[in-house]
Amino acid sequence: MKHFPIFLALEGRRVVLSGGGDAALAKLRLLLKTQAQLTVYAASPAAEIVAWAKSGALTLVRRPLAPGDTRGAVLFYAADEDASEDARTTRIARADGPLTNIVDNLQDSQFITPAIVDRDPVTIAIGTEGTAPVLARAIKADLEARLPATLGPLARAASAFRRMAEALPMGRARRRFWSEFFFHAGPDALDRDATADLGQVLDTHLAAHLGARSSAGRVSFAIVGAADPELLPLKTRNILHEADLVLHGAAISPQILDLARREAAFGALPGSARPLIDAARAGQHVICLMPSAPDAQLLASCRSAGIAALVIPGIAPLPNLTPLQETA
Repeated sequence: MKHFPIFLALEGRRVVLSGGGDAALAKLRLLLKTQAQLTVYAASPAAEIVAWAKSGALTLVRRPLAPGDTRGAVLFYAADEDASEDARTTRIARADGPLTNIVDNLQDSQFITPAIVDRDPVTIAIGTEGTAPVLARAIKADLEARLPATLGPLARAASAFRRMAEALPMGRARRRFWSEFFFHAGPDALDRDATADLGQVLDTHLAAHLGARSSAGRVSFAIVGAADPELLPLKTRNILHEADLVLHGAAISPQILDLARREAAFGALPGSARPLIDAARAGQHVICLMPSAPDAQLLASCRSAGIAALVIPGIAPLPNLTPLQETA
């Protein structure tokens, strides 16, 4: 990974761009979606940039960038569409301190701008290290089609309600509450009425969850037959995304463990069923990544304790095959 993806806080911070043509317009259409203080330096700006300046969306300085113009900025874009001018303005900016991007010049840029799916405040950034922008745009188009426009309102309502949701126990109960809101209760309410009060929907949804009996957790035994994560069954992948506790042997590859959710706890496979039963009774979903099927006694102990225990078969890799010569 040559470029580390981050989300940079731009509210109230200064971003400077040099250029007034098509390259500048493309970057500004994206930057205007942020809450940054935008300043554009251009001797001959496009009419659209002039209109944005008149509306107060950005500050326009009708001259080339000069030393000191980028002081206090956090980001700088060189978008003059002229290699020598872009190099000149980038030298000025780097002396002043902001990170610099030269449009269509990956090698000399300190950061790159990804393709973005905007469902404010939900934002998805797609990058290909600058090697395949067409692929990034194709992925963006696919995600745009898949993600409903209601994601933004749902996320904003959830942000205002987060403290109230802390009445639920941390962990699986809280995740289930939010999952049902984002994928069922919230979208269903907006489908019925686009002006629905999502705060009221959340109140009703929370009351139902608080009144429900807390359910026990469960234990899943997943047989992992290969180090390649692409050979994992879909069911194992899905459970890894939601499990609270991931127990595994030393042979499980780091690439497979990377599929677990970031908040999960990790540990070694236990020698008895007791730790599994205790974790499940505490409401945790435990997944045991194993090279072979679990011992029958282990399964019986979990089930006799009233704990749901699932076994997921693995996918074995192909054996090494010696080249075969075709015969008549």
